[in-house]
Amino acid sequence: MTDAPRTEKTAAPAVTRAIAILDVLASAHGQPLGISELARALGIAKSSTANLCVALEEGGLIQRGDLGYRLGRRTVELGGAYLASFDQVREFYRVCSESPELSHELVQIAVLDGTDVLYLARHEGRAPLRLTAGIGDRYPAALTAVGNALLARLDDEEIRARFADPETRPRVTEASTTDLDALIAKIRRAREAGFGLDEGEMFPTVTGVAVVIPPRNAGDQPLALGASMMGLAPEDGRRERVTRALGTAAAALSNPLLVGDVA
Repeated sequence: MTDAPRTEKTAAPAVTRAIAILDVLASAHGQPLGISELARALGIAKSSTANLCVALEEGGLIQRGDLGYRLGRRTVELGGAYLASFDQVREFYRVCSESPELSHELVQIAVLDGTDVLYLARHEGRAPLRLTAGIGDRYPAALTAVGNALLARLDDEEIRARFADPETRPRVTEASTTDLDALIAKIRRAREAGFGLDEGEMFPTVTGVAVVIPPRNAGDQPLALGASMMGLAPEDGRRERVTRALGTAAAALSNPLLVGDVA
């Protein structure tokens, strides 16, 4: 559940509350929620919640069933329209499938959103790895390889200001980076190395590596391309091979003339 929104200071509290309903339903991962549950999550009256749900249902953004409300099909259309604005996402699956190394790996694309990363696409090369993010999931940027790769584009002062709140640096595993100075040091290493690294910070048995896809046009929002791996042996060189393959794929995705040249 998300925290109740602070609507009293917004210019359009009804819109803020409607967005909060969508956020709560998204965090329920398909579990239907009734009016009472939604009202409690938002901290407002059930009558106001019911009115908002009627409007959202009429717009196709949510749908009502016997057990409560879920997100509606209209959210898929809007999400598809958003993803269509990223040329790299449209070409991501082909680039992964044509890469001799990445075709066998679990590869994801993510974008930085505040102190989180939002996952936009996912290629599953081997058997599905459940302990990783799916499309539409949000994870703390401080703990993920894709987040670290994207944060490396920011200067230290921006990172310190953005992650000043300890809640942006949660302890998910024993390896999670929760200290702000340690986070900045880790981002510096990612900046120098040219890739982000997550060694069990989100999931104890999963290692992630990620690189930034250079934007095609000035002003475009940068994306990160990352791979999640289990069972790495230090001597097998897999992490290094995957990191090089990610760099090659990122270059292809940043330049349309290179798409297909990912060997």
